[in-house]
Amino acid sequence: MKRRIAREKALQALFQIDINEAETNEAIENVLGESASDPYLNQLVEGTVEHLEQIDKAISEHLEKWTLNRLAKVDLNILRLGVYELLFVEDVPANVAINEALEVSKRFGDERSSKFINGILSKVKESSGK
Repeated sequence: MKRRIAREKALQALFQIDINEAETNEAIENVLGESASDPYLNQLVEGTVEHLEQIDKAISEHLEKWTLNRLAKVDLNILRLGVYELLFVEDVPANVAINEALEVSKRFGDERSSKFINGILSKVKESSGK
């Protein structure tokens, strides 16, 4: 599975976990359907869930006049995925993590999502020193 597809499926799984409180493995199985399991998809979902507190803190620190609860769930989970890749996946350059999050947001978010997500992820990148 290409990494872009793994990211899109990871977003769908994270959305299920966030909205329906699905178990991690169940959410991954749901988005895979008939497709074979993918190690990068598993890493993205499991890693994001494992580091959720740190990821949400990093996002919250860069929200101006917003809270996590006010964000659209799709945008929030795209941000979570992007922050996970920025902070915890060493073989993905920071700019690639941001660009991939933007591409996913163009597919799943609304017309303002990309600009918002770019701003937050750029601030997270700067504050992390990457």
